[in-house]
This record gives sequence, structure tokens and C-alpha cells, in this order.
Amino acid sequence: MQVLSKIFTKQSTYVPLVAIVLGLLVGAIVMWLGGYDPIVAYGAMLDKIFGSTYDFGEAIRQVTPLIFTGLAVAFAFRAGLFNIGVEGQFITGMTAATWIGINLNLPWFIHMPLAVIVGGIAGALWAGIAGWLKASRGVNEVISTIMLNWIAYYFANFMVRVVMVEPGQNRTKDIQGTASASIDWLVTLMDNARVHWGTVVAILCSFVFYYVLWKTRQGYELRASGFNPDAAHYAGMNVKGSIVKAMMFSGGLAGLGGAFESLGVFKSMAVMNALPGYGFDGIAVSLLGGNNPFGIIFGGILFGFLSYGSTGMSFEADVPNEIIRIVIGAVIFFVAIHGIVKWFLKPFFRKRREDKKEAA
Repeated sequence: MQVLSKIFTKQSTYVPLVAIVLGLLVGAIVMWLGGYDPIVAYGAMLDKIFGSTYDFGEAIRQVTPLIFTGLAVAFAFRAGLFNIGVEGQFITGMTAATWIGINLNLPWFIHMPLAVIVGGIAGALWAGIAGWLKASRGVNEVISTIMLNWIAYYFANFMVRVVMVEPGQNRTKDIQGTASASIDWLVTLMDNARVHWGTVVAILCSFVFYYVLWKTRQGYELRASGFNPDAAHYAGMNVKGSIVKAMMFSGGLAGLGGAFESLGVFKSMAVMNALPGYGFDGIAVSLLGGNNPFGIIFGGILFGFLSYGSTGMSFEADVPNEIIRIVIGAVIFFVAIHGIVKWFLKPFFRKRREDKKEAA
């Protein structure tokens, strides 16, 4: 007990860690009740993630878009907005970056950065529509962003089928090599795993997120406008402008994620039979990270590794996908319900306080 109480000294540290353990324990119980060996299943998951350099590289690739979308959700939330449209902004970024990657002939040091920037701008503008509707017309951003998700989805499929189509196939033409975001030497080192510069940029975006929100005047206004719009307006802040800016910054992060997914992973864009889901998973990642930019990195790693490792649980341990999603959902549940974790840890902290009193 004393060891545990010394380790878990801060809420920001012990709550996520204990929540993860509790979630995995619940998942183990569910697997056991379903007739599956949880030790074998978790072993298969770890082997799938760390069993080879290729799998580890692919797991990192799986994590990257989740960091982008998690940051996008969290930034809007910090400004008092619930951006459900990260999915559509991600798709818009993919579409815009793919068009630039296919149609422009430029040197690599211009082509790839330009395609990424255009993808980010496209996502920002798409989110800006919802921000403008809320600021000018009072339209709830949840409703408008959900609608914009589907508009982005069908528009992207139109662009793939009609404008950028590879004749005879259900995908676009390949992007040019000068627009590729792959890290070639690392791809070779990791047995052709699809690692790309997006991972580096996603981590850098976490620092930008932190700096903008907590180290700039504009960030203070965004947070103040989200926390109490009436007080912010009374203090002379442009609340309506803050809404649009926050949504555009959020959408820009999602658009960057989509751009790198297209330029670094698929090198083209296929017809989508369903929404990719990265934007919705970003909500869970943001929750796991406590809407903190650095926590989101670890939340993305956890969610991405669980998602990628789940294929090992499915194929090697025969665990159904439904049970795998229960494991992931249980982890998210315990992270969200901080009170349960605190209640579980009360005996450890009570013992720690008693030991301090005795020592004094």
C-alpha cells in the first residue's frame, strides 16, 4: 500500500494509469466469461504490436491520425465547443491534399509541404463553416458539424469517382512521388511499414496547441469565451470571432491529419464505403488524454496500439471483435468516470495520510 501511495501522488498521473488497469481487468473478465483466455489474448495483442519492426511501424502509423483528431476535438472543447465534425474535416484535408499531390508538378521540397498546408487549410475552412453558423446564426455546432461530415463524405467520393479517378478503378490516380510524406529511410528500416512525417508533425502540433492556448493572449480569449461567453463579452473580448477561430484551428488540425493519411499512407484516395472513423475515435482519444495536448499523445498511443493489436487478439486468440471493442470501451469508461477511480484508491491515500501524521 505504501508503494502504491507513493507512486500515485498526482491525480493527472494515477487516474489514467489506474483507469487503464481497471479497463483491462474488466476486459479480461469479459473474455473469461466468454470462454477465452485473457492471458493468451493480451499476449497476442502485445506480440502483434511489438513482434516485428513492421508491426511496430504500422502501430505508430495507426496512432498518428488519432493524435491529430484528438487534438482537434480537445482544442474546440477547450474553447467551449463540441466539434463532432472532425471526421468531415479529416476527409476534406485528405481530398484537398490528394488533389494537390496528383495535379501539380513541383519540386519535392515545395510539393509535399504545399499539399499538407492545403489539406490543413481545407479542414480549417470546413470547420469554419460551422463556426460561422454558430457565431452569426446561433446554429448548434453539434448539428451543423454532423451534417458537414456527410457532405464532406459524399463530396470526397464524388471527387474520387469523377475528378481524380484512375480509369477502370475505384480510386484516384497515384499522387506524385514529390508529394509523398513517407520517411523513406525509416520505411526501409521498418520493413516497409508506412511511417511518415505526420507522426513528427502531430507531436509538434501538441506543443503548438499548448503554446497557443496557454501562452498567448488569443488563447486566453478563446478559453475565456468558452468558459463564460457573457463575462468574456463584458470584458471586451470578441466572443463571436473566438468561436470561428477556435473551430478553424480545430479543423486545421484535423485537416493536417487527413493530408498526412493520404500523402504518407495510401498515396492515393479510394472510394469510401463508410466514414473512416478517425474523427469519432478522436473524441475518445481526447477523453483519454484529459483534453491535454500532451496527454492526447499518450491517449493516441494507447488507443492506436489497442486498435492495431486487436487484430492479433482476433486472429491468434480467436477473440471476437465485439469483445475487443468492450476492452477499449472499458478503458475509456474508467478514464471518463474519475470518481470511481478515486473511490477505488481512497484506502491507499487514507493510509498515506495516516503515515504522514504518525511521522509528524
